Amino acid sequence: MRHQNFIDRDKLYGLLEGSAPTESHLNTILNKARQLHGLSLEEVATLLRVEDESAIGKILDTAKYCKDEIYGRRLVLFAPIYTGNACVNNCVYCGFRSDNKGLKRKVLTMDELEQETLHLLRMGHKRALLICGESPRNNADYMVEAIRRTYSARDEKGSTIRRINVELAPMSVDDFAKLKDEHIGTYVCFQETYDPVEYAQFHPAGTPKGDYLYRLTCMDRAMEGGINDVGLGVLFGLVDYRFEILALMEHAHHLEQDYGCGPHTVSFPRIEPAEGTPFSLPENIPHPVCDKDFMKIIAIIRIAMPYTGIIISTRERPEMRDALVRYGVSQISAASETNPGGYEENNSGAQFTLGDHRSLDQVISMMIDGGYIPSFCTGCYRKGRVGADFMDLAKPGLIKEYCKPNAMFTFREYLEDYASPETKAKGLALLTQLTRTFNKEELKRKVEGNLCKIGEGQRDLYF
Repeated sequence: MRHQNFIDRDKLYGLLEGSAPTESHLNTILNKARQLHGLSLEEVATLLRVEDESAIGKILDTAKYCKDEIYGRRLVLFAPIYTGNACVNNCVYCGFRSDNKGLKRKVLTMDELEQETLHLLRMGHKRALLICGESPRNNADYMVEAIRRTYSARDEKGSTIRRINVELAPMSVDDFAKLKDEHIGTYVCFQETYDPVEYAQFHPAGTPKGDYLYRLTCMDRAMEGGINDVGLGVLFGLVDYRFEILALMEHAHHLEQDYGCGPHTVSFPRIEPAEGTPFSLPENIPHPVCDKDFMKIIAIIRIAMPYTGIIISTRERPEMRDALVRYGVSQISAASETNPGGYEENNSGAQFTLGDHRSLDQVISMMIDGGYIPSFCTGCYRKGRVGADFMDLAKPGLIKEYCKPNAMFTFREYLEDYASPETKAKGLALLTQLTRTFNKEELKRKVEGNLCKIGEGQRDLYF
């Protein structure tokens, strides 16, 4: 089945024309956003025309309010495992591009993949993102075996990866059904750019990724294959970021309308330098996004799509990541490597340059200092609270009764099993403070009971 293009290029660029909103108009939009029901495409376009510093400050404040109301102080942590950098595509911005002949290529064997997984487990990770270039060597059958091997790995403390998300090239409905059978969490695929004209310049014809429409409609096939949760994203720097934000909104609306559930997550990567890839150097990026605009667009998506998870990777510098968690980001990677085998040998080519080189323990220490709850929770996936069912709980605010306790339980596990002594002491003190914040006495007693059980050696407790 060949799906239709739902991106109206001329319409979206047309919405960007015009002047910035008056103060009164801006306040009306932001007051609506605080009701936590999201914004229309036209309202988002209006916010994207804002350039005044004080007006941007109001947008950031509104985003912080929405983030705190829905997510509280939780931050989900994960790490990627690159299974291979072989790729048949020739995307001009990517270190994995086929013309990059100087890149050392590698596709992990299952034994090597298990060692990468064990490395993450020994840090304390419980959530992994499997990712690779597009190649016959990384086909659906390979990924099925990789998912099984990743789930089966167990470290010396008995820890396992509890949820695998995947970031893979578009595939057929039948292949998506294979992934569904392996109990993946979220299927992630970036459109890179939604502009069909500019897309052709960055993704040469004759390669699988050169087919704009096939990539655009991959989430349709994923949902038809039974995938409950999908993750969208663009690569900022290719075209006008304002167009991309409106297109993301249109994509989310399309999924809501046709499949009953919008994206579970949206990712926000900016182009970073990559080995052997001149296009990725700062002076060659067509539409670079400065830090001020980057913070603005994170905040706009948070208030426009309030229940959608927002992901920031280790592409960004520590100070930028630490700031963005206040204004919308709800998931971050930590202690990442972007090349296959990178956690063990680090002798193959990477996809891009990292901006944040902190260890997992250092990131968690930062989070504790900010009063955030580091979360490795996978309870919703395993309880079946996914897709539309998750949103049915999230939108009336009911999901918080599960999320905060479950985050605290996984945090306590990390403190007991993997944290440095300093981080453990700070973390236990934070958990004591957080326990006092529960208003319902029965829930408070259950949380206290499970935290005690974890301290005594029990693991994997969740509501």
